[in-house]
Amino acid sequence: MPDKETGLPGLPPEVLPILLRDHTTGRNIFWATHDYEALGSPYDYHAEILPQLITGEHSMVVRPRVLKTKENQTDRSKDMAEVFTPSWICNAQNNLVCDALPKEMSWQDFVRTTCLEITCGEAPYLVSRYDTTTGDLIPLHQRIGLLDRKLSLVSKNTETSDEWHQWARIAYQHTYGYEWQGDNLLLARLNLLLSYLDYYEARFGQTPPPHCINDIADIISWNLWQMDGLKCGIPGHEPTESLEDDFCNTFFPPAPEERYCRIRDWDKDEEIRYIDIMDK
Repeated sequence: MPDKETGLPGLPPEVLPILLRDHTTGRNIFWATHDYEALGSPYDYHAEILPQLITGEHSMVVRPRVLKTKENQTDRSKDMAEVFTPSWICNAQNNLVCDALPKEMSWQDFVRTTCLEITCGEAPYLVSRYDTTTGDLIPLHQRIGLLDRKLSLVSKNTETSDEWHQWARIAYQHTYGYEWQGDNLLLARLNLLLSYLDYYEARFGQTPPPHCINDIADIISWNLWQMDGLKCGIPGHEPTESLEDDFCNTFFPPAPEERYCRIRDWDKDEEIRYIDIMDK
């Protein structure tokens, strides 16, 4: 599992830079944790996560929580309230969500249903690629994430690879999550992208075309973002309240770190501020 989670075997070389993008700051997501600072200044709390810091000889730097040391797991639980969520709990809670949906809902409407995992960690409620307690990969037919359920329906109800990708794309466009710590966010993004490969390969017996992989990676980079959930801004910064068209904001725009986090409304094909959704 470690090599697959961090090494991105068989994927186009441009994929990792896409998965590291932050669309609010225009830069990369940053570490937002002190766990890696012993490795040097490129791993400082506010430093951006760069591809060369987590690939090659550094490919084991970012690892799923289950592979971290017990001491590191304990520290993260104390500092950031980071905990395991066993798959059976995710399954039970996801079942409650699905049971609350209209019984007559079509598979297409289910795929279009918008879902959000708050403080998502490695995104176990969206995709359940591995057991959170052992790290073992979970067979495709046993996965219980909300996006897993969407992709399973897409595989059952589409015929061609183009049709499959079209509906998988819609599934990803309506699946969201946010996370404070950069390493967790990267793992969540990787889990969503690798799930795309898992379902496509199971359905068609081959790897998706590179342009399809890049397309899904771009959607993921928008829909899973780095945020302080209480302030709706970049972790560790106080977002500005001024409006986009405010006079001062026009000539003296806020620093990227002071902006409210931006995501994408794919149905309207426009950028929006997450806080504006919360206000509604």
